[in-house]
Amino acid sequence: MKIVDIIEKKKLGYPLSDDEIKFFIDGIMNGSIEDYQASALLMAVYFKGTDIDETTSLTKYMVQSGETLNLSDISDNIIDKHSTGGVGDKITLMFLPLTAAAGIYSAKLSGRGLGHTGGTIDKLESIPGFRTNLSVKEFKEKVKIHKTAIAAQTLSLAPADGKLYALRDVTSTVDIIPLIASSVVSKKIASGANHIILDVKYGSGAFIKTPEEAQKLSEIMTEVGRRLERNICAVISSMNQPLGRAVGNSVEIIEVIEFLKGNLENDLKEITYTLCYKAFEKAGKFTDKLEAYKYLDELISSGKALDKFKEIIKSQNGDVSIIENYEKLPQASYKYEVKSIKTGFINNIDALKIAKACKNLGAGREKKSDTIDYSAGIYLTHKSSEYVEKGQTVAVIYTNKPETVKESESLIISAYEISDLRPIRQSLIYKIIN
Repeated sequence: MKIVDIIEKKKLGYPLSDDEIKFFIDGIMNGSIEDYQASALLMAVYFKGTDIDETTSLTKYMVQSGETLNLSDISDNIIDKHSTGGVGDKITLMFLPLTAAAGIYSAKLSGRGLGHTGGTIDKLESIPGFRTNLSVKEFKEKVKIHKTAIAAQTLSLAPADGKLYALRDVTSTVDIIPLIASSVVSKKIASGANHIILDVKYGSGAFIKTPEEAQKLSEIMTEVGRRLERNICAVISSMNQPLGRAVGNSVEIIEVIEFLKGNLENDLKEITYTLCYKAFEKAGKFTDKLEAYKYLDELISSGKALDKFKEIIKSQNGDVSIIENYEKLPQASYKYEVKSIKTGFINNIDALKIAKACKNLGAGREKKSDTIDYSAGIYLTHKSSEYVEKGQTVAVIYTNKPETVKESESLIISAYEISDLRPIRQSLIYKIIN
């Protein structure tokens, strides 16, 4: 078997066999296939696509390229929740304490932010002392004791995905739906959970721009999961506007704590409660949505969810005093208020522009090796459907780079779409694929 023949076959639009895909993955792992050859095959896939059999084979061999966590000795029902990335997306940090407080095991390996989307690990590492680099043994022990743990994605899980993604990133072949599906599902299967809940984002602040594309991706991922004996469901949700009011790292941690204290933003509640309900369904805890939502309200009002978040922070060496004293979190030296240039109702806030403004302030990175400023961020004092007057503050900027404020302020102002009529609030949930 030769890689040039496989490239030629895919170039002509023919499906690759299971053996050919195994040969490809083995070759990029042992170095017998050169980067330029792998890149040629990726470009052929970009133009010719793959069918569900090819996508399943690719996912299977990416899983087999490294270690696989075995969590079956902890529970038969372990949940892993994953988001495809967004702006102000802090849902995982509410989901984990809520489901763990409900007695459901959840094991979460997460990534750092790259490009315009924030990373859950970065947000957690803004908490002084919080450890995300856990060994497999530590990770499993914490899940067993505390019902949940969250750690940085290890390079030993699905390493073929890392190699392929690096090539896709520099060859303009990132946005191939079957390859996105294989990348996400391979890492989730390797992470060891038997129930996987995917929050698939679409819109200006997401990698996927339309709900139709998000549905196509969701259907592929759930089908690949079924074929590889994993229970996957996908919640398709809008990311045209930032989630919540805070965008950054430490500012988002504050919003998470406020949520768990009972100050629930409508958009955060809608997504978080929907995902928690799916977790309850999979664990056999609730089958009635209203009962599940009432129970979630009780977990928050009783303080049990907040107590579980404290427990998570303490178990991973974080400073729990930040729960009551936000000044213990990284603080920016400069604070600026952004004023509205119009009077009216906020019709929309462009998520991508807010993300770019936030990254410009120091909260994001271009390369994984870049350092970020945990204190930098944006707080939206006014959100969609709210009334604002000209000259009133619509957002607050936090940064240690005052030279970036003017550009970020311009982006924020242009992100706000203000009209005379109050918009009708639409559900953020487009569809659920089981």
